[in-house]
Parts: sequence; C-alpha cells; structure tokens
Amino acid sequence: MAPVTEVRRAALGMVARGGAAGLTGAVAGAVAQFVLVVVVTRAFDIAVAGSFFTAIALALMVAGVAKLDAGNGLIFFIARAKTYDYRGISGYVRAALVPGVLVASAAGILLHPQLGTAALILPAMVAADILLAATRGFGAMRPTVLYDGILLPVAQLALVTATALAWNHGLLTATTPTWTGGLLTGSSPQSWLLAAWAAPYPLVLLLAALSLRGRLPRTPYLCGTAHDLWRYTAPRSAAGAIQAVFQRLDIVIVAMLAGPAPAAVYTAATRFKVIGQLANQGLAQAAQPRLIQALARGDLPRARELYQATTMWLVLLTWPVWLGYAAVAPWLLRIFGSAYGAAVPVALILSGTMMLATACGMVDVVLTAAGHTTASLVNLVAAITVTVLLDLALIPAHGALGAVLGWSCGVIVKNLLPLWQIHRRYGLRPFGRHSLNALRPGTWAAA
Repeated sequence: MAPVTEVRRAALGMVARGGAAGLTGAVAGAVAQFVLVVVVTRAFDIAVAGSFFTAIALALMVAGVAKLDAGNGLIFFIARAKTYDYRGISGYVRAALVPGVLVASAAGILLHPQLGTAALILPAMVAADILLAATRGFGAMRPTVLYDGILLPVAQLALVTATALAWNHGLLTATTPTWTGGLLTGSSPQSWLLAAWAAPYPLVLLLAALSLRGRLPRTPYLCGTAHDLWRYTAPRSAAGAIQAVFQRLDIVIVAMLAGPAPAAVYTAATRFKVIGQLANQGLAQAAQPRLIQALARGDLPRARELYQATTMWLVLLTWPVWLGYAAVAPWLLRIFGSAYGAAVPVALILSGTMMLATACGMVDVVLTAAGHTTASLVNLVAAITVTVLLDLALIPAHGALGAVLGWSCGVIVKNLLPLWQIHRRYGLRPFGRHSLNALRPGTWAAA
C-alpha cells in the first residue's frame, strides 16, 4: 500500500476529528430524543403520544422542505471560495437565507391550526440550519455539535419533561381536543408539548448567527451571487425537499391511515434510526467541504481516500448499535410501555436496513459533491415513490410493520442507486485499500 503523505494524513485527521465531534453530538442528541420519547409515552396515553410525534414529524418535514437545501449550497460555495479569500461570500449567505425564511414563514401561517406554536418557529428552524451550515463551510464543526447536536435536544427534553410534569400535576389546563387531519388540535396536552419542543429554536438561531459573524469576512457584494447559488442549488433544493419528506413521511402516513396509536408505536420502535442518520450526518458535515475541493480539482485518489475512510468509520461506529438494538429490542421497547412491546419485528427490520445503508457510506454526499445534483434528485424521487406506494399498500393491513417495510425498501433504493452511479462514473467504492488505513491511530491524532 502506498504511504499516505503527512499533508493527506493531516487532512484525514481533521475529517476524523470533525466526524468524532459530529458523532458526539449525534449520541447526545439521540439519547436526549430517546428519553423524550420515553417521557411522553409514559406520561400520556398512546393517542396523545402518537399525535404529538406526528406533529413533530410534520414540523421537521416542512422545515426540511423550506430550507431549499440552501445550507449545502453555501457549503459548496464557501469551500470553493477559500482559494479566493472568501471574496463576496457574505452575499451568498444573504442569498441563501432570504428564500428559505420566506417559504418557512408562509408554511407557518398555513400550518398554524395544526402545529400551533411550532408553526411560528419554522422560520427560526430554517435560518438556524442555514447559518450553522455556513459555519461548517468555513471548517468549523463546533457550533453545529454544540448548538444543534447537544443544546437543542437537551433543552427540548428538559422543557417537554417539565411540561409533562406540570400537566400531570394539574398546573396546565385544556379545552376539549379535536381531531383534525391526523392531529389533535385545540388547547390539548399535545399543544403544550409542541410549544415546549419548539421553544429552544430561537436561542439556537441567535447562537448560530453569533458564531457565523466571527467567521464571515467583510467583503464587497458581488453581482450574480444569488444566481450562481441557486443555479447550483435549485436541483438540490428539490432533492433536499424530497429527502426531508422521505425522513418523516412514514410517521405522518401511519397516523393518517392507521391512527395515532400505531404512529406512536412506529415512532418508538424506529427512534434509534436517528443514531445512524446523525452519525452519517456528523461524518458528512466534516468530509463534505474536502470532498468538494478534491472533486473540483479532479483529485480522484483524495476523493476515494475520504470516501473509503468515512465509510469504515461509519460502519465501526454504528454497526454495534444496530446489532445491539436487534438483540435487546424485546426488552428495550417495553420501556415505552406494555403496548409498545409488539413492535419487535419493526426494530429488527430497521436494524438490518441501517446496517446495509451505512455499508454504502455517504454515497449521496459524494454524488452531489461531484456536482451531480440532478442525478441525486432522480434517486430520491425513485426512493420516495417506492416508499409511498408500499406504505399505501401495506399500512392499512399491517400498521407499523407495513410502514417499516416501505421505508426499508426506499432506503435500499436511495443508497444502491447512487452507489452504482459513483462507481460507474468515478470508479469509487465504499471499501478498498484506504479502509484499513483509516483505522491507524496517526490518522486521528493528525492535524
């Protein structure tokens, strides 16, 4: 095996440390979200829990669509602008922020009857995500880890727990809840829980803005920045919207077709999939700017090294989680309550699917880093089409089990299509001679 140069080892070390930081935030966030689900399922009946989880899924899905994938567009241009001392990059940040905030504001007005306070926070959710993405474009992982990975989920857990205690002690009151579009509306326990869950987002937005302000150079505005940004991002905006829908739609469909109780069971059983998603996100956030730079230079050896190294890290970090979850699911699911113990098959399918997905590595990140945003969009359309068709066919008869089968087939399509495409176009594979090199202690200690 050819030796890795000190410069390339240092670059891998920076990705490794950034990925480790991202994983730290992922673990903290996943634990906080898991405990939040436990708190809600224990404090409220299964119908209230299901409607609350459905509302959260809807809010996150809408915010994901409203982002228009502007954050990834910013990362792309900031990473490339490093060569030019970030000239005009402040204009790109403004061009990324304005459309997303406007779309989120309009969505918030439309969805206020269903989401209550959470609908009013949608613009803050979108703006915070875009500004944190911009800090990652400058190579800073700490703001994302601290504010989005740790502060946000921990604050949500604390506020939701306090709300549950206040409700059960009679300190909060309710009007008669009504069933509208799969959600409980009115001054119901769900509305109080949603307000508590949404409350930390303005703080995260403020901290993200302060973090970016210290890194954003004061450069003159360049004409054409908005055009350049959205010419690159437009296809990816549609893909980002579909990705956001893909991640959350299954819960909403379960609630619509089978009711809030199966939605609560499905949410509890699939709660651990966020670990794999966040671990992949943490590594992708660290590696994405360097992949963009390598592919922009036509440096396929560097891109291959980054892809194989991150895939190996992802497998080693997440496979023990999935194997462990599959082993203890019969006992672990009963933490949520006796009604949730029947979801063991859902947990087993989830574990196997996530192991396959992580073995493919961050294939979509590699595909979009190479500029193939339209191909990524087509892949996501195929994946969500498979998911929705199977959900509609299977959920009415099989409930949560039908939903996880539909989701699983969609995930397989979503990973195998880009895997084939990057191999055909660039000869990239998730495993190879760089996989074992990624485990060398010097890689993690470098930089």
